Amino acid sequence: MASAGKKKRISNVTNTQPSNNGAGSSSGTVGDGQVTGFVEGSIIRITMQNFLHKAKGNLVINREIHVENNQSTWMLNGKHSSQKTVEEEVKALQIQVSNLCQFLPQEKVGEFAKMTKIELLEATEKSVGPPEMYEFHCELKTFRTKERELENVCKEKASALEKFKQRNERNKHDVERYYEKKRHLDNIKMLEKKKPWVEYETARKELEGVKKSREDAKKQLKTVRESQAPMLKKIQHIDSQLRPIENQMKDKTVSIREASQKCKQKQDQLDRKHREIEDIKQAFSLKQTEAADRQKRISNTRRMIDDLRAELANVGDQSDVTPRIDAVNAELRRIQEEKAKMEGEKADMRREKDNLNGECRLLKNRLRSLDDMMKIKEEKLRGRSKDTYAAVQWLRQNKHIFSGNVYEPMMLVISVRNPNHAKYVENHIPFNDLRAFVFQKREDMEKFMMEVRDSQNLRVNSVFAPEESCATRAPSRPIESLKRFGFFAYLRELFDAPEEVMSYLCNQYKVHDVPVGTDQTKAMIKTVIEEPYLKVLYTAEEKYSLKKSFYSGKTSTSNSAVRPSQYLTMAVDAEEKRQLEEQIRTAEKSMQAIDVQMSAMQERTAKLDRRDNELRAQKKGLSEMKGKKRQLEQKISTKQDSLRQMEQGGIDLQKAEEETKAQISAVNSQKVAIVAEFMAHMKLRAKLSMEKVYMALETVGMTAEKTKLETDCREGSAELRVLEQACAMLEQRKARLLEMCKGLMRRAREICNMDPGESAVPPDLHTAFSQLPDTMDEIDAMLNEERSRAECFTGLSENVVDEYNRREQEIKNLEKELDEKSNALKTYRQNISEAKERWLNPLKQLVEQINDKFSDFFRSMQCAGEVDLHSENEEEYDKYGIRIRVKFRSSTQLHELTAHHQSGGERSVSTMLYLMALQELNRCPFRVVDEINQGMDPVNERRVFDIVVRTACKETTSQYFFITPKLLQNLQYADEMTVLCVHNGPHMLPPNKWDEKAFTRRCVRRKGK
Repeated sequence: MASAGKKKRISNVTNTQPSNNGAGSSSGTVGDGQVTGFVEGSIIRITMQNFLHKAKGNLVINREIHVENNQSTWMLNGKHSSQKTVEEEVKALQIQVSNLCQFLPQEKVGEFAKMTKIELLEATEKSVGPPEMYEFHCELKTFRTKERELENVCKEKASALEKFKQRNERNKHDVERYYEKKRHLDNIKMLEKKKPWVEYETARKELEGVKKSREDAKKQLKTVRESQAPMLKKIQHIDSQLRPIENQMKDKTVSIREASQKCKQKQDQLDRKHREIEDIKQAFSLKQTEAADRQKRISNTRRMIDDLRAELANVGDQSDVTPRIDAVNAELRRIQEEKAKMEGEKADMRREKDNLNGECRLLKNRLRSLDDMMKIKEEKLRGRSKDTYAAVQWLRQNKHIFSGNVYEPMMLVISVRNPNHAKYVENHIPFNDLRAFVFQKREDMEKFMMEVRDSQNLRVNSVFAPEESCATRAPSRPIESLKRFGFFAYLRELFDAPEEVMSYLCNQYKVHDVPVGTDQTKAMIKTVIEEPYLKVLYTAEEKYSLKKSFYSGKTSTSNSAVRPSQYLTMAVDAEEKRQLEEQIRTAEKSMQAIDVQMSAMQERTAKLDRRDNELRAQKKGLSEMKGKKRQLEQKISTKQDSLRQMEQGGIDLQKAEEETKAQISAVNSQKVAIVAEFMAHMKLRAKLSMEKVYMALETVGMTAEKTKLETDCREGSAELRVLEQACAMLEQRKARLLEMCKGLMRRAREICNMDPGESAVPPDLHTAFSQLPDTMDEIDAMLNEERSRAECFTGLSENVVDEYNRREQEIKNLEKELDEKSNALKTYRQNISEAKERWLNPLKQLVEQINDKFSDFFRSMQCAGEVDLHSENEEEYDKYGIRIRVKFRSSTQLHELTAHHQSGGERSVSTMLYLMALQELNRCPFRVVDEINQGMDPVNERRVFDIVVRTACKETTSQYFFITPKLLQNLQYADEMTVLCVHNGPHMLPPNKWDEKAFTRRCVRRKGK
């Protein structure tokens, strides 16, 4: 290992490892705060001496690390001290171990690129800015945080104040309405107090008037009773004379009713005899109609018999149709045989189609299961890398734009033959390559990355296969020569992949030359690792890596456990999938051919069915023609039998007419006897009616006299009843009014809170009553008006007034608090403005200086780069950051330095040049960079080394340590540099036996020779 630095101000580091058992020194490594490889009981002593000019002298730090208990002992200038004190002294020297701008170990290069713009700004402020710059930045962030808090508080207070004012503005109207309602309620209360007094006075006056009216009515009643007595006696005498005559008239009325009843009975008998004669005539008319109908039916039947005989004569002349029927039957049999044959062929085709359909269904199920496994693998990819999954979806839609073969991520196209072997493939191929897209042509890869990475900002990996295929490259040794150690196959034989993918894996990871073994291999591992040409091998559960030293020729071995498989367990055989798809297409074509044949046969069957129907119709016509003669003979015989029956069942109309006349004559004789009885009853009823009329005339005169007397008496009686009713009503009204007056008096006293004995209105109420109406109508009208107005004020209560007053006080308090917070906010804003000027202007100048250096360094390498101060919002001080943008090819644009966009070498170059841009501005006494050149290509490594030498060797820069395991040949060195070579190996002298002077003398002698 070599380290380069300025000759001035070199820190002194010593490492002593005395052994407690006197066995000499032991080898080991020290790094990252861990100590390994030392024998038990060893101690590591580290001394760091600073040569900066300080008022208190130089600072010497000693640290002893006790390996057996992993504890450290710290000393400052020879005195024991705590680690915290040491850290404070180091901080006072402006040494920041955790700042990647000062100390950048090899494993932190990636983290430097991953630093956010904000973190890079803070690290730069701490490293090269004035001591107060980072403090001003923190102060600004604190001020801004408090400013936001105050702004939020002010907004909340102002919002609450506005809400309270709005509520009180709304409630102000409610309060006014509340007081207005209260005035109406007070008026209602006073009106209700006066109302019973007005009612009492009105009722008292009415009672006096009723008493006077009752006395007058009693006097009139007595006078009317004395004038009606003579007329009542005369009316009673006339009633005694009318009573016997009315009884006789009632008896006559009963006799007349009985005679009328008998007349009605005789009249009913006559009506029945009339209806009986009508029935006899109607029966004879029906017989006449029936005889006419029978004659008509006989005539129709005879005509039908004649027609049937004529048709029978025509049928008898036609030829025999039996031969024609036989010919039709023969053709029908032929059609049935042909249809049966076609049905058999169709059944065979249906069976064949069902078989093909079932086979196709099985093939599709198998293909669907393969697709499901692919979907599961895609979901695993999506869960691990959403960007890669999105890029896969884009590739599937745009695959046509590429000229060569393009393959989806390897984990989707690799198919492990045995799921138990998937773990070896996953442990050998890193996940970054498992999710990488594989391209046959470089220009396709660049086109793909420009779209998905640059345009869509997706983090994806891509590789391109070697131009010369390595997929079939032979292994170093046949697998048969390794089977004695338990090896059963090379890694390439455990999985299938497209040719370009396999070519890349063989070229990059030598999968064709990595054997896979069993537990037998693990048991023989000491023998196995001695075999030549083996660099990586797998046992059943472990991976072994073998490295041979270029110096000593010895082989070092490292082993690790094989992790379980996560992504390749579910294998999808691409060849099987292709065969399944081909078989499905073949089966579907066969089914389509069967469908065409069945359609043709269906058309032929339809034609046969139509011919069959035509023949059957022809046969039916012939059969009907053959049986028609027999049917006609049967119909003629039936009609003749019917005709004979109609001729035998005739009616004798003459005899029926004579019987009808005899019946009518007998009924007329009965009607004469009934009419004689009816006339006798009519005469008796007329006689009784005359006698009743004479009695009625006699009663008319007495009734008229009685009516006149009753009329005169009724007029007097009506006046008498009116007077009696008036007296009764006045008496009742007097009693009611008296009770009403008493009740009204009690109610008035209760409403006015008076004593039971008081009867006069109190003076205070009398004054209030004088301003109110004096009549009930006016009081009721005013009450209704006041109540209507009070009812308009709904939803109001005393709580409204209390809430209004309480909120008025809260508004005053909020206005006071808002004024205080607003003043505090103005103060904070003024402080922020002052602090911003103290911080931002020097920071911009610092960033401009860094950008000038950084841009110059990149221009010297024929590349481009810039550094700027980036902020989306000038007032958000915690969002300020330093943005590094670089480009290494003229065809691309400047891109921000990230852990994903640039390659490892590009990130190393950018990081190194940024650190160099900070070198002349650095305030720390020294800076350390460890193995920064490991990822660089030789051209960039040489350019960067020249820049480091030019920059670090200036008089104005701090001390610079550059640690590297190797350097290029013919580099340009400067006189201000010191090169320290650290040798290590099994044949090296221990530190306590090393003699630097003797080594120098030997070197001088060799140069002299």
